[in-house]
Amino acid sequence: MQLGDWAVLLVAAAAAGWVDAVVGGGGLIILPTLFLVAPGIAPQTALGTNKLAALSGTATAVLTFARKVPMQWKVLIPGAVIAAITAACGAAAVSLIDRDLFIPLVMVVLVAVAVFVTLRPSVGMTMATHPPTRRKVILVVALAAGLIGLYDGLLGPGTGTFLIITFATLLGTEFVRAAAMAKVINCGSNVGALLFLGTTGHVLWGLGAAMAVANVAGALVGSRMALAKGAGFVRIVLLVVVVVMVVRLGWQQFG
Repeated sequence: MQLGDWAVLLVAAAAAGWVDAVVGGGGLIILPTLFLVAPGIAPQTALGTNKLAALSGTATAVLTFARKVPMQWKVLIPGAVIAAITAACGAAAVSLIDRDLFIPLVMVVLVAVAVFVTLRPSVGMTMATHPPTRRKVILVVALAAGLIGLYDGLLGPGTGTFLIITFATLLGTEFVRAAAMAKVINCGSNVGALLFLGTTGHVLWGLGAAMAVANVAGALVGSRMALAKGAGFVRIVLLVVVVVMVVRLGWQQFG
């Protein structure tokens, strides 16, 4: 790759880190950029290289959020482990499944998310009046980690967005706290997918490490902005990212 290609990828990684830290969806920035700059790259290698960069940014966001947001570590850490296992299974199945089958389904889900958040402006803006029971929190986190973690290994883009919406809707969690919880689970799914893809030779370690540095910088800015500006800011960015994801996936599928 030329120097200009590296510059494009580093800028994309920084932008993805910012988006991921706020609402998720950074994979829709990095993956298309990788295919644009290196059109011959294998899908598994693009996914693995993206996971290396994304893991660094996600871990940074977790540390930043944890300083300001109360975290239920006894629930979230087991959830992250579940996500790591299912994401590794998803990554292992990438070569066996036609991922194009997932794109229309993901688009439908994203459109539903956008409509739901638009029509229910109160979702994610404040904490629920009656907090969910610990049993419900454990159940929702475990199911979300398992199912969305599997999706992260298979396809990836929008994982953080799906987690935030799940926690905000089912647990009545405001968006900033939901984003913090989502980063922990997403960190686990990134680890699982990266371990499988790395051990099977599908990671460009030098490029991924450089992109990781840029991703960390973007994640620091994004997580601090989310904390400073609050749930309203996260809600707006969430809607913008969902619309962009629908357009991007639609172009990929039908363009």
